[in-house]
Amino acid sequence: MIEARQLTKVFRDRKRGAIRAVDALSLRCAPGRIYGLLGANGAGKTTALRLLATLLQPTSGTAAVAGYEVTEAPQRVREQVGFLAASTALYGRLTAREMVCYFGRLHGLPEAELAGRLQRLADELEMHAFLDRRCDALSTGMKQKTSIARTLIHDPAVMIFDEPTLGLDVMAARAIVQFVRRCRDRGKTVIYSTHVMSEVEKLCDTVGIIHNGRLVAEGTLEELRGRFGERDMEEIFVKAVGGEAEHHAD
Repeated sequence: MIEARQLTKVFRDRKRGAIRAVDALSLRCAPGRIYGLLGANGAGKTTALRLLATLLQPTSGTAAVAGYEVTEAPQRVREQVGFLAASTALYGRLTAREMVCYFGRLHGLPEAELAGRLQRLADELEMHAFLDRRCDALSTGMKQKTSIARTLIHDPAVMIFDEPTLGLDVMAARAIVQFVRRCRDRGKTVIYSTHVMSEVEKLCDTVGIIHNGRLVAEGTLEELRGRFGERDMEEIFVKAVGGEAEHHAD
């Protein structure tokens, strides 16, 4: 469902010159699977996700999402993708219901279908208590649930979550993790970027670790544990990134 092939993004900076934010990234994610993308701040995770969602154009390489090339058929890709960005904002004067319905109409959903989808998402994300509150009066967790509902109202086959539980309390984060798991169980393709290692261990079928724009380790949890000789995901991450840093230093 998602296949990146040597995906590369180079930014030009007047002082630093060429910056390879994503460097020859290749990965695959199948339907009914969650691919966890891990990396420190500045490692290239968000840039990689934006390339897959067609928000950025690759410098070289390409990717296919649901059979459509991101460089050749970006509109088709967008129809298949729900992308929850870490920095996505809401319109404060709209209610949660109005916000989600607005985006449903942008996707061309008929009103009856839109109402049904909103009902199902509100059930799953436990939104009914605040659907008719203005977004500027919502808690952080409520805002994130509204953002997720807005992102997924068109029922995309591919879901991309960029740090969806950032800043949430335990109960809100737990509800979102459970929701993502149910998406996987319904056959959705999910890419999940997070700093929370416990979420990786609970959710991800395959894990990719990115450092300086490059994929430095990839595999199932058990494969990574065997490769690095560690059970703890945090220790695996530190070894993978530290080993790559030492390799560059040599």
